[in-house]
Amino acid sequence: MTLPPVFRFSQHSLQDYVDCARRFQLRYVLGQRWPAPQAEPIREQEVFIEQGVRFHRLIHRHLVGLPEDALTPSDSLLAEWWENYLRFPPPDLPTAVRMPEAMLSAPLAGHRLTARYDLLAIAPGDCVVIVDWKTGRFRPKRETLAARLQTRVYLYLAVEAGERLFGGPLQAEQTGMIYWFADDPTEPEMFVYSTAQHADNRAYLGGLIEDILALDKGLEPAVSGGVWPLTEEERRCSYCVYRSLCGRGVRAGALAEGGPDLAEMAEQFDFEFDLDGVEEIVF
Repeated sequence: MTLPPVFRFSQHSLQDYVDCARRFQLRYVLGQRWPAPQAEPIREQEVFIEQGVRFHRLIHRHLVGLPEDALTPSDSLLAEWWENYLRFPPPDLPTAVRMPEAMLSAPLAGHRLTARYDLLAIAPGDCVVIVDWKTGRFRPKRETLAARLQTRVYLYLAVEAGERLFGGPLQAEQTGMIYWFADDPTEPEMFVYSTAQHADNRAYLGGLIEDILALDKGLEPAVSGGVWPLTEEERRCSYCVYRSLCGRGVRAGALAEGGPDLAEMAEQFDFEFDLDGVEEIVF
């Protein structure tokens, strides 16, 4: 089996590949449904994921015009996050145009690269600010966020595909990104962008896509018996839903010990499997 003839790459699929080529193969080439939980205790994990998803929906409804008093949640943790959002929003966001759940797409390396943003805040002719809401229990270090495919893909696509929203050519220096943390709302992580970073991202992201296509076509000698390479960082396997298929254990990692941002993982599955149902802004 190979990738579907029309395959749109995303931050999620590229992050899967960077983390573990075998995970990418199982999920996107073979279409393997995940056979195991991500973390334990399972019910606590499910509740935590649900809270993250509900929080994103609350903000989306607020941004499209629903009044605050109609959105106040009864769940205590959600109520705390909601109060943090209302009291300590991301600073200095443009107000002229705000687009929650916006999707952008642009060609790269002969394929399409697509991203769905929590929020694009735009001052036409001046700047574009990307906002991403984070509900993870453990705040990543700045250098970890900077290296994540989410940061690189989001900033790259905003420049490549945001011209129609911006009202004209958009320079990298007019683009920035904010990670806002529900448990730490007064200390958002902000990234500025540059032309040099944009060129580096174009080369890096395009190179990842080319590497994946080479594996998919069987051109890479690293493939043994049709199995793409497994990650050498086995700590990742504890939170991977495919670990049992790779002989990397059957027990899930402990939710309390960190691991991945499970709310982001839930968003990932929703994104990948509902992608065809979302209208995108195409470059």
